[in-house]
Amino acid sequence: MARQKLWKGMLAGSAAGLAGTIAMTQFQNLWKKASSKLESSGAAESSNHEQHHDSEGPTEKLAGKVAERAGYRLSRDQRSKAGPIVHYGFGTAMGALYGGIMELGPRDLRRHELWSGIGFGSMLFAGADEITVPAMGLSKPAQKMPVSLHLYALASHVVYGATAGVVRKTIRGVL
Repeated sequence: MARQKLWKGMLAGSAAGLAGTIAMTQFQNLWKKASSKLESSGAAESSNHEQHHDSEGPTEKLAGKVAERAGYRLSRDQRSKAGPIVHYGFGTAMGALYGGIMELGPRDLRRHELWSGIGFGSMLFAGADEITVPAMGLSKPAQKMPVSLHLYALASHVVYGATAGVVRKTIRGVL
C-alpha cells in the first residue's frame, strides 16, 4: 500500500513538474521580452543583451556533454534543440522527486501545497542554479553573476514551484 501511494505521488509529481516547467518557461519568455524592451533604450545595453542572448545556456552545454560521453558530438544547432529536452526532462524528474517527498513527508506539507511548492522550487534554485550548475562548469560561478540574474532565476523557480505544488495536489486528489 505504501509503495502504491509513493508511485501515485511520483506520477502526480511528474505531471506537476512538467506543468511547472512549462509555467517557468513562459515566465522566462515574458521576463526576457520585458528586459529587451527596457534594454532597447540604450545601444550599449542592447549589445550586451544580444551577447548574453547568443551564448549557449547550461542545458545546451549539458546536452553536449552527455552526448560526448555517449560518443557523439552535437552541432551547435543540435545542442540548441536538445537544450529544451534537458530542461523539461529535469523539471519533470524533479517534480517526481517532489511528489515522492510529499507522500513520505509530514502531513502538514500536504495541507500547504502552494507554500511547499514554492519552498521546493526555491531549494531547487539554490541546489541546481547556485551550486550544481556552476560546479559542473555549465555557467560562471554564482559570485560572478549579476544580482539581476540571481533574481531572475529565483523568480523562475518560485513560479515552477508554485505551479508544481498546486498541480500535484490537484492530480493526486484524482489518483
